Amino acid sequence: MGCALSGSGIAPGKTIPESKRCPSVESQAASKTGPEHGGDGPGAVPFPLVDAQKERIQESWRILHDNIARVGIIVFIRLFETHPECKDVFFLFRDIEDLQQLKMNKELRAHGLRVMSFIEKSVARLDQEDKLEQLAFELGRSHYRYNAPPKYYEYVGIQFISTVQPILKERWTPEVEEAWQSLFKYLTAAMKRGYYKEEEKSGSIQSLALRKPGTGSILNRI
Repeated sequence: MGCALSGSGIAPGKTIPESKRCPSVESQAASKTGPEHGGDGPGAVPFPLVDAQKERIQESWRILHDNIARVGIIVFIRLFETHPECKDVFFLFRDIEDLQQLKMNKELRAHGLRVMSFIEKSVARLDQEDKLEQLAFELGRSHYRYNAPPKYYEYVGIQFISTVQPILKERWTPEVEEAWQSLFKYLTAAMKRGYYKEEEKSGSIQSLALRKPGTGSILNRI
């Protein structure tokens, strides 16, 4: 979720070796089923949150807001601990093996803040469903351009929830957890749809380019 879940920490146009991609990315792309792949744009993902869940998210975010820089770093450190293969997506700090050193990395801190900014914008748009989905959909499109595969998106929500539990302490309840899980599931689905829409668009452009006079003539003669 980056990136903002991506942003300037990911190398645009750089292909990630298959051996280093997050697990099951290829199988996901091959079987594009479910609501996150449907439709031509935003609007295909039903909004899952009721008013009480929105309030729980908003209230807990107000408490977390003062710790967003710390939360952002911890989320990604835990992500790289649990799924080290995902670090290869980030060219600015993928070669740093020491996690303690990584915690002090300015690029990681900046990236963590971008992710927290995305979450903050999402919370602010809980009552503006169209704008919220558009936000996540466009983020998914940008992730395609940065070669950040969809399998990785859901991990950010999982690590976010794991990170903020001890911060909220007794304010963290099963109801609060369910609300945040529902929000991240919704955002992840919208992001995936944006990613695959951009992938489809890119494939169509490449296909058209090959059909132009002269561009495919050599291939046609082979």
